[in-house]
Amino acid sequence: MKSIEIPYQKNKGRRYRFFEMLPGLLSWSILIIPFVLSWINPTLCVLVIIAYLLLWFVKSAGLTIRSLQGYKVIQDHMKLPWPQMLVELQSRKVTQPEKSVPTWHYDNIRRLQDHGPVIEPSAMIHAIVIAAYNETREVLEPTIQSVLASEYDMQKVILVFAYEGRDGAQSEQAVLDLVKEYGGQFMKAMAFKHPLTEGEVRGKGGNITFAGRGLEKYLTENKIDPLRVIVTTLDSDNRPHKYYLAALSYLYAMAPDPARVSFQPVPMFTNNIWDAPAPMRVIATGNTFWNVVLSLRPHMIRNFSSHAQSMKALIDTDFWSVRTIVEDGHQFWRTYFRYDGDHDVYPIYLPIFQDAVLSSTWRKTIKAQFIQIRRWAWGASDVAYVMETGFFKPNKVPRLDLTFKFLRLLEGHVSWATAPLLLAFAAFVPAFLNSDDFTSNQLPIIASRIQTFAMVGIVVTLFLSLKLLPPKPARYKHHRTLFMVLQWAILPVTTIVFNSLAALNSQTRLIFGWNLNKFDVTDKAVVKEDKQRVM
Repeated sequence: MKSIEIPYQKNKGRRYRFFEMLPGLLSWSILIIPFVLSWINPTLCVLVIIAYLLLWFVKSAGLTIRSLQGYKVIQDHMKLPWPQMLVELQSRKVTQPEKSVPTWHYDNIRRLQDHGPVIEPSAMIHAIVIAAYNETREVLEPTIQSVLASEYDMQKVILVFAYEGRDGAQSEQAVLDLVKEYGGQFMKAMAFKHPLTEGEVRGKGGNITFAGRGLEKYLTENKIDPLRVIVTTLDSDNRPHKYYLAALSYLYAMAPDPARVSFQPVPMFTNNIWDAPAPMRVIATGNTFWNVVLSLRPHMIRNFSSHAQSMKALIDTDFWSVRTIVEDGHQFWRTYFRYDGDHDVYPIYLPIFQDAVLSSTWRKTIKAQFIQIRRWAWGASDVAYVMETGFFKPNKVPRLDLTFKFLRLLEGHVSWATAPLLLAFAAFVPAFLNSDDFTSNQLPIIASRIQTFAMVGIVVTLFLSLKLLPPKPARYKHHRTLFMVLQWAILPVTTIVFNSLAALNSQTRLIFGWNLNKFDVTDKAVVKEDKQRVM
């Protein structure tokens, strides 16, 4: 079986290192271009910057439209009777016709009447793997309760806690107590204590992989076919929608080859949105809408945060990578190469509710937010992995598909690092370096007008963000809602500091080989009714 693992640092050759450096080299080069062009040819520089601004204006319009479409799709899917639809899929007949049920459901029933599913819905088993590290009961318990609140038979659900051996005794006891207290409500509940293992980065990948192997042993002992088991990974603060398991089962039944499909719900960072500071609220809302937009673009969607995959696929890929801190997105590529490109990600248009970043103090919260996004941006390390594994190792991956996926990966990380800075400052560079040039001095005015039109997108996002807000906790007064509107004034600052600079940090580290070999777990403070934060 061909290796799909990331090489150790000592085994990375010059070619691999070059492609690790490539995103950072491109990003820094692009940021320097306005200065170089302003010196060589100010007029050309102005034209290039205007073209870039217009390109992003068009992109912004597209993102705004996608946000509106995505919001409607998710709202519609949250209203669908998924448990009833799943029963009808199993029986191959409509038991209770409803106007709210879309026509594609009836098409699916007719399709299964002709060609049955690979796995019947009644035969499916869900394994919920919750990764924990130093979290308290206050953080962990609501996650279990949200799973139990699902409109799904819990006797077909296995609860798996993956916790670290380096956890303190108090955290370990919290996990064991919860398994003991709630375990009887599931088909099976188990907890796996991940030991420190040589060759692994200190991260979530090693933790959930250890738990996955423990789950595999349980399935083997009980003679359960891995293809029947759908594994969902949750962070300790994740709250799946009540129809998530039913919708996941539905899509799994309809997949022609479910082992070669990953399933991606929509992460929404709204659990504690009322408690988080304004910068974190803006970032969390922006991340939520980006996930909404991606859900409508199946060619771009990748595993992120909470996702689901068949146990068979996990066994075939030897579970998640233990050598990277971004095991979620990287798992897409592992599966893609294991199956020679025959791998898709199906969106689930239902939310997994997650926390915005919140620590014990304002300063710690700011730091934790930057570190979280820097960790996400470490996905730029996949550029070298995809190039090496896809183009320089023997495989049967379709070259055209691989090329498009690689270019999207590279462009996405470069834009992440450069676009906010260029949109904010590039228009001022020619005027700063050529104060006597008329064209250069007109550029900031032109840029301002383009950006004014682009403000429509922010207004739409503001409106939708208010629609997505959970009920306001009683501990806050009505003026808190006003702050939810005023907070958008700091969007340019948060975009530059927490997106662009965090991405540049990761890419610059890759240039110099300063690897992030430790998964910095995001603090998860819980705010009590007296507004005190509990870690």
